[in-house]
Amino acid sequence: MTENASTSTAQHTVTVIGGGQIGEALVSGLAASGETAMTVTNRRAERRAELADHYGVSTTDDNAAAVKDADVVFLCVKPYAIVDVAKEIADALPQDAVVVSLAAGVRLETLEAAVANPVVRVMPNTPMLLGRGMSIVTPGSRVSDEQLALVRELMDAVGETAIVEEKNMDAATALSGSSPAYFFLVADALIDAGVALGVPRDTASKLVNYALAGSGEMLINSGSEASTLRANVTSPGGTTAAAVRELEESGLRGAFYRAAEACANRAAELG
Repeated sequence: MTENASTSTAQHTVTVIGGGQIGEALVSGLAASGETAMTVTNRRAERRAELADHYGVSTTDDNAAAVKDADVVFLCVKPYAIVDVAKEIADALPQDAVVVSLAAGVRLETLEAAVANPVVRVMPNTPMLLGRGMSIVTPGSRVSDEQLALVRELMDAVGETAIVEEKNMDAATALSGSSPAYFFLVADALIDAGVALGVPRDTASKLVNYALAGSGEMLINSGSEASTLRANVTSPGGTTAAAVRELEESGLRGAFYRAAEACANRAAELG
């Protein structure tokens, strides 16, 4: 049953199945964009109340009821639960509703076997909480250009989108969906290194976090490749050159190769 009514006057009606971390990140970004009316499902009453109070969305524990008027349905549940949830809502879906899976590894053919509706795979990342997400989009065989444009419009409200072929989806997940964790790990390690050198932790955190954020902005807006930007900071025989040499000799580049491969392989296993 619906417990809280949304006050949005959006053009599109969106249902988000699953109000966990990824579901909330999507809801947060879409709510901030102010352009969608949303219903969010979750099994726990406390969680439903929290989402309704914070984002002004409708909430329910009935997945089938939640999708009956939807234009777009986002499946934000764990990969092992995707097929069961898709089958649960299949008969309740409007004929032209688009079903969007945000689960790693679950292939389009599996999703299309579970529901008769158009299906799109999307792999987002958590920076969509701040409207800076990067979402990988792969449309299924039944998706029209207009439906794909609608899904991209919604995901663009929380960042940027890129269309990839499904054969590249697992690799793209390693580069985008999971990569914020890599950057957080690098930042955490560098902060600890600063503390080891005697810098107070709060100061080390500020120095590293702003350096990382500013570097990201340069990568997006400078028009230069990452290799060029790195070279521009690395003066011959200087301090940065010494640090970069140590990172290379410590196997940083190889570690990222192996990490990306491990991520892509795990995504394939989850499917």
